This record gives sequence, structure tokens and C-alpha cells, in this order.
Amino acid sequence: MNHIAINVLKKGVIPFMDLDYDLKSIQEMREAVRRSKEAQSKFLEFSQEQVDRIVKYVADSAYRESESLARLAVEETRMGITEHKKIKNELCSRDVYQSIKDEKTVGIIREDHEKKVMEIAYPFGVIAGIIPTTNPTSTAIFKTLISLKSRNAIVFSPHPSAVKCTVEALKICSKAAAEAGAPEGLIGWITKPTMETTVELMKHKDVHLILATGGGGLVRAAYSSGKPAYGVGPGNVPVYVEKTTDVKQAVKMIVDSKTFDNGTICASEQAIVVDQNIKTMAIRELKNNGAYFLNEIEKTRLESVISPIKGRLNPAIVGRSAKTIAEMAGINIPDGTRLLIAEEHRIGKDVPLSIEKLAPILGLYTANSLEEAKKTCMELLNLGGRGHSLSLHTKDERVVLTFGIEMPVSRILVNTLSSIGAAGATTGLTPSMTLGCGSYGGNITSDNITARHLINIKRVAYGVRNVSIPNSSQHGDDRAVKYSNFDRVETIIEQVLRGVEMKSGTIHPDLVSNLVKNVIEQYQNNK
Repeated sequence: MNHIAINVLKKGVIPFMDLDYDLKSIQEMREAVRRSKEAQSKFLEFSQEQVDRIVKYVADSAYRESESLARLAVEETRMGITEHKKIKNELCSRDVYQSIKDEKTVGIIREDHEKKVMEIAYPFGVIAGIIPTTNPTSTAIFKTLISLKSRNAIVFSPHPSAVKCTVEALKICSKAAAEAGAPEGLIGWITKPTMETTVELMKHKDVHLILATGGGGLVRAAYSSGKPAYGVGPGNVPVYVEKTTDVKQAVKMIVDSKTFDNGTICASEQAIVVDQNIKTMAIRELKNNGAYFLNEIEKTRLESVISPIKGRLNPAIVGRSAKTIAEMAGINIPDGTRLLIAEEHRIGKDVPLSIEKLAPILGLYTANSLEEAKKTCMELLNLGGRGHSLSLHTKDERVVLTFGIEMPVSRILVNTLSSIGAAGATTGLTPSMTLGCGSYGGNITSDNITARHLINIKRVAYGVRNVSIPNSSQHGDDRAVKYSNFDRVETIIEQVLRGVEMKSGTIHPDLVSNLVKNVIEQYQNNK
């Protein structure tokens, strides 16, 4: 009996429907893992060509359904913008496929003929894929492709608020994989997800790796499961608009990025730090691009909506439009408003505009110098975004280098849209929906996670040099030396006795006396 059932019985109340749902959820998960394990054992025998054919077929099928899946996601979650989710689905199907299609993930993947080392890939086995409500279909497609490319099976736990759209995306991927020759059950999912079932999935004995994308609590659960895990830390991304930048271009990028899918990507800009010298121009361009600046009364109202409980983001605003959030706060804004902005100078968990806001809301900070800008960015990152990303708009390469060296982040996005640039859409970074935060953010890697992170590598190494090993008898302990000396004394005695016997049939007393004397001397010398 599971712990929920025990607790219910202790209270003397048995909510049959809840208990039934919970048990069905766990049983469904266990069955999905069992089928995936069996399928993955067959998948192990597939060649690189067979794997690549399956991956391409899945990517093409998902790409064709990008728009319909985007529409489903918005309808179910009421988050984001259909056209933008379509772009994310395309990124996670077509662009992810292009980034991994030529990678070797089966058999011998590298050979160093000079060092005589051969590298052979082998998969983890069954992967647990955790899906967020903010990017449900795109994340499902992405994790499916990189898992299949590396010959792993994967079982998904969708977010309860995005089950239908996530499962539909997985059905499309699973059908395509089967049509391309993949074993049935290679892609599994839970249709009745609960937090308990998700935790049980991550701890299941036949799950060998966790791909966790979601809230901080879920990611911590993944890391404490006892299994290898790739998780993502929070992304409280500051963007610094430095005085040498093209202000008009920079501001347009920032607004387009922050409002992309209503701010649901964790790499979206969360606070804008503007150099005092260009502040007036920046504010003008922000307004020209649909930003609405709140007065002090409106700011106070918005703060109470952003974070009703200090330090915690209100999930009701995540992925909602500026208009919807303004209505929640009782603020009248002009038609066409894309972004809500208020000036701020404080940073802390009790300052709502300084925390991560997965919505079209920005706090604006003023920097009188480069040093002040660095200090503000550092404080924002330390509040909750260490290891993730920082955005920078400048023409001064020295500023780029300074921020690149000093900021505790894994990505510096220069003169581009931070939200999709970090994911590889507008930059040369690896297309990915799981962005590692490195040791700054408590993650095992700072990479954009992809197929190569889901394989193990065994190495075959030939001898390439000889090493002279000293004879142990030359450096033995004292006891060994003594035993060796005793052996030499016995040999001397045998030789002397043979010599005496050869000279005479009888042994003269003087010979015996001299023999004993010599033996005693050698024994004493070798003690």
C-alpha cells in the first residue's frame, strides 16, 4: 500500500476516486517503463542507419504538425501565443534534427590512430522525461528526438495542465517511429500524471537517466532521486543596454524577445539595465514598440499580482498577455500594449519586479557606469538566475569580453533575442529546450543538452609505450633478504661437504671445526 493510501486510512476517510486515480497513475507509469525497457533492449541492435531513419521520420512528422500542436497547447494551457509556439515546435523538430543528424551515436564513434584509442557509444537505457506546462509540445518533441538518436527509450510525465497537447505530440512521434521500424513502446507516457507518480518514475529501478524541465521543486527532486539527471535552474536573465549600442535595434529585439510566447521561455529577459547616457532614447523606443510604463500606483498594483506571496511568482500570470495581466491588476492600458514596464532600483525576493517573471513584464534599472551595470546584473543573477543566461547589447567588444569573463552564467547572448537565442534559434548555440546552468546553477553541465549528452562512451586502448618495472627481488623486505642469505649458507655447506668427500672417505676433525666456524660466521653476518 502506498503512503497516500496509508495517510488516508489514518485520517479515517477514503476518497475512492482520488485513491483510484493515484493507483492507476502509478500502474500506468510502471507499465510504460516495462514496455520501454523491452523496446530499448531491441533498439540496442539497430544500426546507425536504422536509428537515423527513425529520427528523421519522427522529426518530419512533428514538423508537419507544428501548427496544430501549437494550437492545442494554447487552448489547453491558456498560455502563450499560437504562432510563437509553432516556431518553438519547428525549432525542436527541424532545427534539432539538423543539429544531430550527422552525429555518430552507434558503435565506434571516434578513433585516435596516433594514441590507439577507440571510442564506442552505448546508451543509458530508459530515460524519464519531465515536461513543463510552458513549453509542452516543443519539449516533448525535442526530448524524443535526442533520446531516439542516442538509442534510448523514454517515458514522459507531462504537466497535469498540459496532458492533452503533450500526449498528442508524443502520439505523433510514436506513430512515426513505429512506421520507420522502431520497436513498439520505445516512447511511453503517463496520461494521469501526479507529482507522486513523477517522483516514482524518476526513482524507478529501470530508469537510468532523468531529463527534468520544470519548477525548482521538481528539478531538486530529480537531483535527489539517486539517478543521473540533467536539470535546469531558474533564468532570471538581465539584459544590459550599453551606451555604444544601436538603441532602436536593441530595444526592438528586447521587446520581441520578452513578448515571444508571452515570456514563457526561461531565457527571456527579466530586467533591463540601461546606461544613463541612452536612457531617454531607450524609453522612447520601448514605448514605440508597445511598452506601457506604469506610474507608482499602477506599479504597486502590478506587484501584488506578480507576487501575492513575497518571493514567489503567481502562476496565474505565467504566459498571459500584457492586457490580461493589466486587467488582473485593475490597470487600464492602451490597445496594442505588448509589454508592462516599471522603473525599479531595488533587488530582492521581496521586490516582485526583480524576480523571474515568465510573462511580458520588465523592471527597468538605470546604470551610471559600466561598473554599476555589472553590479546590478550580478545582484539580479544572484537572486535566482546564476548559471543560466545574460543578454547584452553593445558595439564594444571590450564590454563583451568583460561580461563574458565576470558574469556567473553559461550563456552571454550578444545583440540578439535572448529568449530564442539561448535555445539556438538566432545563434550558433545547439538547438535545445534544456539549457544547463553548470556549477553556477548547481547543474552537472553548462551545455545546451542534446543527443551527445545521452550516450556513454567506452574506450578501447592499446599499449603504445613500454615501461621498465624493477625486479621485486632487488627491493624486497628484510625478511626476504634473510631468507635469501640462509639459502646461500646452505649452498656453501653442501659444496664444502662434497669437497671433503671427494678428498677423503673420512672427515678430519679439523675440517669439521673449520666448516662449523665458517657457517657460524656467515650466519652472524646475515642476521
